Amino acid sequence: VQLQASGGGLVQAGGSLRLSCATSGRTSSSRYMGWFRQAPGREREFVGAIKWSAGHTYYADSVKGRFTISRDNAKNTLYLTMNSLEPEDTAVYFCAAKFTFSSFIARTGYESWGQGTLVTVSS
Repeated sequence: VQLQASGGGLVQAGGSLRLSCATSGRTSSSRYMGWFRQAPGREREFVGAIKWSAGHTYYADSVKGRFTISRDNAKNTLYLTMNSLEPEDTAVYFCAAKFTFSSFIARTGYESWGQGTLVTVSS
């Protein structure tokens, strides 16, 4: 599975942004598709995930209620809609694909990664 994230940019605090992750290849073999982010000087952290077959979504506590993961099967695209953005959300955001049903929170379980897109939230 090949992934390409896009949609990052500069936004003011309180604003919204939607990231896209275009997928190609054997997307149907994915068990979970996840979003992660990495801020400068920090480790890459889990943002959220979607169980690809059933569409169930899961979120980190820090983004729950503000971020939403969705997908468009016809376009083979995964989305991350981010509302009420805070300066602490500033990071490079990555989409990733996982092919097993083990923990979807651990980044080590994801085998395919997109290149990342930068989101900067100004105060």
